[in-house]
Amino acid sequence: MEKDAILDCRGLSCPMPIVKLAQKIKELSSGQVLKLLVDDVGAKEDVPAWCRRTGNELMGMEEKEGSLSFRIKKT
Repeated sequence: MEKDAILDCRGLSCPMPIVKLAQKIKELSSGQVLKLLVDDVGAKEDVPAWCRRTGNELMGMEEKEGSLSFRIKKT
């Protein structure tokens, strides 16, 4: 899986995964990919909505054993 950075937000509940995501994406250069790990079920809707709102590209989402993994490309 293509990634330049990993942000592990497992154990955090809404809105903290999105807050941390917004902070972390600022550290990346345009075109870099962030892998976000979460276990808050609200992230399934929150992360795609955040990507649409900010213009960053949601490249994929995987769900395994109650944990979600997102790949987000900074635009």
